[in-house]
Amino acid sequence: MPFAVVFGFLQAIEVLYLGWLVWEPEPAVDRLLVIPLVLAAASVLGSVLVLQGRRWGWAVLAVAAVATLLALSLLVFLLGALYGGTIWAAALLLVGPVATLVLALRRPVREWCGTARARRSPGGRRSAGSSR
Repeated sequence: MPFAVVFGFLQAIEVLYLGWLVWEPEPAVDRLLVIPLVLAAASVLGSVLVLQGRRWGWAVLAVAAVATLLALSLLVFLLGALYGGTIWAAALLLVGPVATLVLALRRPVREWCGTARARRSPGGRRSAGSSR
């Protein structure tokens, strides 16, 4: 469970770095900068939800990982089409989202964020004088 959270935050930092690379040549907020910001926010949200053990936290983290993986795959494809042999550095960026996706879909993380913990009260059954 902690590894999924760590890789989720690592993925957010990676996407924010790519957003900074987009922003740095011409500091202005445009559509290309919004995409990394949304992906980073989704990664952080998913990581926090998994850390807290909230219901569907693993799904938020997995969706953020898939969206980041698709965006980075597109980037690797574009760099490969434009520059040919220099895509290995960009392909290394795919490690973060792949590891986050694999860890978020593991059974311990899904059970940690499951519904069984949220539904059951620590007190057990209702007392004889309940409202029923």
